[in-house]
Amino acid sequence: MSEISTKPYLIRAIYQWCSDQGLTPYIAVTVDRHTMVPRQFVQDGQIVLNISADATQSLVIGNELIAFQARFGGVAQNISVPVDNVSAIYARENGHGMAFEAAGGVSHDAELEAETEASVSGIPPQADRPTASPDSPEPPKGGRNHLKLVK
Repeated sequence: MSEISTKPYLIRAIYQWCSDQGLTPYIAVTVDRHTMVPRQFVQDGQIVLNISADATQSLVIGNELIAFQARFGGVAQNISVPVDNVSAIYARENGHGMAFEAAGGVSHDAELEAETEASVSGIPPQADRPTASPDSPEPPKGGRNHLKLVK
């Protein structure tokens, strides 16, 4: 029998802790061809997503995949993120959470970069604040005080 990763369980636990404390859970995600997110919000192969109950619909944090619906620029979109691609989960308000070793590192294949550039060039700036954006909060610098790296 193969060993089951603790990562999805830890993600669910930090998500629950954030919710119980009235904090906003964010996940940092390494984007690759298996990640279904709005490409115009991807920066340097990563995206930060608000996964709070207020920002998502039908959120499922499974053992292999995190899936939900969220509005970006007023348009509902289906989001799908492999758990292996989650590099951190943390509370927006204080940066407390947990960081994870990235599976395979940052993926920068030519196909992803071409998709991202095409999306960005054809999309005008949004008037309303999207769930994820290039200026979404990131874990605090020197995050060792707040985020624990899990291998």
